[in-house]
Amino acid sequence: MEVYFYLRLLLKRGENKRMRNSSKFQWLSSVIFLYLVNQAHGQKRGVPHDLKCITHNLKIWDCSWEASYRINHGTTYEVCIVNSSYSCIQTEKTHFEIPALSLADHEIKISSTHVSGNSVTKFILSERNVSLVPATLQILNLTADFSTSTLYLKWNDNGSAFPHHSNVIWEIIVLYKEDMEVATVATFNTTLMGKDSVHHWNWTSDIPLECTAHHVKIRYYIDELHFFGQKEWSEWIPLRISGSPIKESYEVFPRDKVVPVGSNMMFCCVVEETVLTAQYGSEKCSLIPLDNKSVGIKINNITISPSSGTNVVFTTRSNLYGTVVFAGYPPDIPKKLNCETRDLKEIICSWNPGRPTGLVGPRDTNYILYERFSGRNVTYKRDEEHMNENHQLIFQMISGQERYNFTLKASNPLGGSEAVILVDITQRVYPHTPSKLNVKGINSTAIFLEWHLSGNFANINLFCEIEINSAYSGQELRNITVKGLETSSYHVSVDKLIPYTMYTFRVRCSSEKFWKWSKWSNEKQYLTMEGIPSKGPDIWREWSADGKSVIIYWKPLPFNEANGKILSYDVSYGLEEETQYLSEIPDPHHKAEIKLDRNDYNDYIISVVAKNSVGSSPPSKITSLEIPNEDLKMEQVVGIGNGILFHWNYDLNMTCDYVIKWCNSTRSEPCLIDWKKFPANSTGALIEYDNFQSGTRYNFFLYGCKNQKYQLLRSIVGYTEELAPNVAPNFTVEDTSADSILVKWEDIPVEDLRGFLRGYLFYFEKGEKGTSKIQGLESETRRSDVKVKNITDITQKTLRIVDLQGKTGYHLLLQAYTDGGVGPGKAMYVVTKENSEGLIIAILIPVAVAIFVGVVTSILCYRKREWIKETFYPDIPNPENSKALQFHKSVCEGSSALKTLEMNPCTPNNVEVVETRSAAPKIEEDTEIKSPVAVVPEEGSDAEPENHVVVSYCPPIIEEEIANAGGEEAGGSSQVIYIDIQSMYQPQAKPEEELENNSVGGAGYKPQMHLPVTSTVENIIVADDLEKTAGYRPQANVNAWNLDSPDSPRSIDSNSEVVSFGSPCSINSRQFLIPPKDEESPKSSNGGWSFTNFFQNKPND
Repeated sequence: MEVYFYLRLLLKRGENKRMRNSSKFQWLSSVIFLYLVNQAHGQKRGVPHDLKCITHNLKIWDCSWEASYRINHGTTYEVCIVNSSYSCIQTEKTHFEIPALSLADHEIKISSTHVSGNSVTKFILSERNVSLVPATLQILNLTADFSTSTLYLKWNDNGSAFPHHSNVIWEIIVLYKEDMEVATVATFNTTLMGKDSVHHWNWTSDIPLECTAHHVKIRYYIDELHFFGQKEWSEWIPLRISGSPIKESYEVFPRDKVVPVGSNMMFCCVVEETVLTAQYGSEKCSLIPLDNKSVGIKINNITISPSSGTNVVFTTRSNLYGTVVFAGYPPDIPKKLNCETRDLKEIICSWNPGRPTGLVGPRDTNYILYERFSGRNVTYKRDEEHMNENHQLIFQMISGQERYNFTLKASNPLGGSEAVILVDITQRVYPHTPSKLNVKGINSTAIFLEWHLSGNFANINLFCEIEINSAYSGQELRNITVKGLETSSYHVSVDKLIPYTMYTFRVRCSSEKFWKWSKWSNEKQYLTMEGIPSKGPDIWREWSADGKSVIIYWKPLPFNEANGKILSYDVSYGLEEETQYLSEIPDPHHKAEIKLDRNDYNDYIISVVAKNSVGSSPPSKITSLEIPNEDLKMEQVVGIGNGILFHWNYDLNMTCDYVIKWCNSTRSEPCLIDWKKFPANSTGALIEYDNFQSGTRYNFFLYGCKNQKYQLLRSIVGYTEELAPNVAPNFTVEDTSADSILVKWEDIPVEDLRGFLRGYLFYFEKGEKGTSKIQGLESETRRSDVKVKNITDITQKTLRIVDLQGKTGYHLLLQAYTDGGVGPGKAMYVVTKENSEGLIIAILIPVAVAIFVGVVTSILCYRKREWIKETFYPDIPNPENSKALQFHKSVCEGSSALKTLEMNPCTPNNVEVVETRSAAPKIEEDTEIKSPVAVVPEEGSDAEPENHVVVSYCPPIIEEEIANAGGEEAGGSSQVIYIDIQSMYQPQAKPEEELENNSVGGAGYKPQMHLPVTSTVENIIVADDLEKTAGYRPQANVNAWNLDSPDSPRSIDSNSEVVSFGSPCSINSRQFLIPPKDEESPKSSNGGWSFTNFFQNKPND
């Protein structure tokens, strides 16, 4: 400690020196000071110090101390335990052994004697200062199993050296490769028992042991509860296992290894050459260096191998080296292990091997069956054809032994398993299949049954089951117990069979302590003998329609009552004192007719007997007459499914039975299909009949028997199931009127009704023929345009439909319905009659309205005639009253050529038609004639007078002149002369502007002048302007002339020979002016009439 202290001080000073950048002198002074202190301390090391004690077995303490290295070998020590009974120890060594001391502190005095002098050193020692260090182990053995790459270690724990039980922790380390890598570290615990024990440990290496050297080290730690000192691990004990010491021909390890599926494996190749590549199966692998002569590959999660194994190949420059690995599964625990016997001679044990191991050949699973009580075993011999099926072994039974304890052991190179079963073999009997089955008859109801069963069953009873099958009774099983025999033949009797019945027999057996049934034997058929019929036939009788004979019916006897083939029937009848027989009736006839009169009121007893080859049945009897029933009502019933359920009240008077007979209601009398009898104490019955048909009406009759006489109790009509009618009601229209229709229909036949009639549905709608919407109305009955009437009174056969419209078409449809649905309908189209009163009203109302409108219109027109005349035809001014001809004096004097229009009557004798040769179009028949228009200058105008053309105005021809003209027609006819207007008059043209202004400038009368042809548009404008001026104005727009009037120049209807040119019409009128009428002038005759003449004013009006 002193050296360490001064060294620390020196270093600290040295650092301070460097930090302060001190001088070398100070550093050297510190070193010298340390040396002197160390020399002074060395003087004290001559005495013992650092006493340490250890123990290996808790009995002896081994103590040692440190002494000065300069002390001579002649030094002796005396070790004494102060205040102890132990004597002092003289020794020249620096350690001593003493017995283990108590837990208390002890003073140890060590006296040393040496040349330089004597010294005494004292130590305080207790158990807490002692260390428990286990002694070196005794390794008994370390071996290696190279085939499994497993190390086995065995050692002695030296437990006898410790007085108490102690826990021990063992630690083992395995190292491998040249660089001593840790392969595994294992720890486990044991207990020291006070005696020497041998321990074993093994470890399997991932690397084959042949690939590289392995080193093993072991140490241990004792956890002694009664020791309070320090506890330490023992020293490591090294061990070594090298690779394979013998050089063999195999260079790749492991050799032909069998491993579990999913294993991780290391393969190595130990050769002198350099390994270039490695391959596992078809997979290339990376090389892992191990030693200087070996390399390896690591394969993880190995999959199952093919039957031939998986190849592992290493390649060098000159050779290939390899091995084979087989990967599979250890055997499963045998499943469903079962041991049983079939003949009490040998035991058959079978099992399911479970999952396939994937290993074959010598690596496949081996099975050994071991019986613990006898110590015998049997080895399974594999059958390659049944590898994946259940396996079985045969173990020969031991005489007198019934209980067996079997152990089935399974093993392969990857492991083993076993299954155990304990059996009482007498309770595990599974007999062979019975054979040679035979039947022998005893009588009509019993037989002998024989069969063969191999095996020795003398010590047990057999439990057998016989299966009996027949067409009538079906299948029946009977169980019997049979005493076991050493022989194999068994027979039993079977009774309670039905005579004359074909039976099929087969048998199977087991032990009385049931384990398993044997398989069924082959079937054997046998027909039993005939017997006397056990009952008489079921009979019924019906009277013919005329009541002169009674027909007796009977049913064939059931198979179990006939007891053989029925050959014939004997029928007899009679009163109590006498009986008459009919001839024998052969089978299969099942009725006979007896001539009896129903009106003689004799009640005959009729009897029927069935006969077969063995004998006759008891007679069946019935009386010919019935007990009358006055209170009988017809009832209705509907069936349930394929049958009809009947109920009746219990009656004590009914002593025999009840009979229900039924027939199709559409068949003629006697009506009979079938009947059925019920006990007298019954109150209901369900009649089921395979031939019942839906929609067919049947009549049912319920009879009760009193003292062998029958009485009809109820008469019922019904259906097993109601359907909709299959035909439509046939209906006709009996009467029609303007507002109603009367229809009538007929009943639907019973066979077509197919149910109880519940009513009719009558549909009607208004519409044209061929547009009916009634068809298919089942789901549209709520349409407002179709009306329906539901007739629930089935006795009603007519219906009157009212509130209809006259002369209107109606669609009619009638359907019948039952509880089974609505049947088809019959449709008809009817038109109601015409309503005469309505027709008269329809004619009178329009006529009255027309008259009323005419009267009102006439009154209004009369009262408003002045307004109508002013509005539609205003008065035309009289030209005689016009002041337009009173020209101003200056105007008349201005030009000698200007003349006024003279109103002198004249009688023209010729008409000159002037044609112009200008650019104007030629006048054709359909070309309007245009007159020249005189242009009158305005008053006060400064314009120079121009040459004007004077057009003579010719008034209309008076009557006398017209007559004269007609008389002169033969002598001198009028001529029409066409004169070129340009050759006669050359009026000076004016500019269009002046013409336009002059045309609209003046007021008063203006004669029509010839307008220029080239100014058609201006004429229209001038005409429009002229219409705005007041007074009489001649028409300037010739396009507005009404040439269709009778007196127009172009009218073909004009009768006038004198045609005036120009327009003698007002500009405000579209008609030619009416010439002034005077007494002398004749009336102009017009050949046509115009609507405008209606409003035309007469001159004198």
